[in-house]
Amino acid sequence: MIDSRSYSSAVDTPPLTRDAKAELLRELADEVKHCQKCPLYKTALRGVPGEGDPDAEILLIGEAPGWHENQQGRPFVGASGQFLEQLLASIGLTRKQVFIANIVKHRPPDNRDPMPDEISACVPYLDRQIEIIDPKVIVTLGRFSMNHFFPGEKISRIHGMARRHGNRLIVPMYHPAAALHQGSLRHTVEDDFRAVPAAVAEANKLQAAAAMPPPEPPAPPADPAKQLSLF
Repeated sequence: MIDSRSYSSAVDTPPLTRDAKAELLRELADEVKHCQKCPLYKTALRGVPGEGDPDAEILLIGEAPGWHENQQGRPFVGASGQFLEQLLASIGLTRKQVFIANIVKHRPPDNRDPMPDEISACVPYLDRQIEIIDPKVIVTLGRFSMNHFFPGEKISRIHGMARRHGNRLIVPMYHPAAALHQGSLRHTVEDDFRAVPAAVAEANKLQAAAAMPPPEPPAPPADPAKQLSLF
């Protein structure tokens, strides 16, 4: 389902080559691994920058690393990650064809919710990832990543609804962990995820329309013939 309301546009940047994107993402990942902008680095084993195709059409944003992610330094590698891979497979994709990240890059102690100051410290990394990858569709997984784009909204009200954000679409969804903990949400998440290809197709149309040159203005009407004076 496409919500046609328009939100603020992403910053236009010159197109980058795949190799240039990959290099910028490697540099950003190194920054994340050494980040000390909030206290989370003191209790986490390692930063979890994100991974995937630097040219991905789809960027998936979770909330924060969990225990398994903290051990491996990779996003979505526990039970939630296995479910996410099943969701991707349902639309003919693998995790190597998308980019997966979190709004917070270090694990909060005991898997608690990320705090506002921790999110504020990490959001610039996410914003840079979006600018570098320039995805056509962003899928937010859970309320914290959703709130980055739609503050004050309720995920129960807007889940599965693609909303325009410049020339890309944002699709808010429940976090895969929520579906694992609440069986009643599993079918909802699966149904919402099957709408992602339609969001990509719609984003392609938006970008194609934006790339078309503006129509030329109509030629001014010819001057009416002047009547010759008899005097």
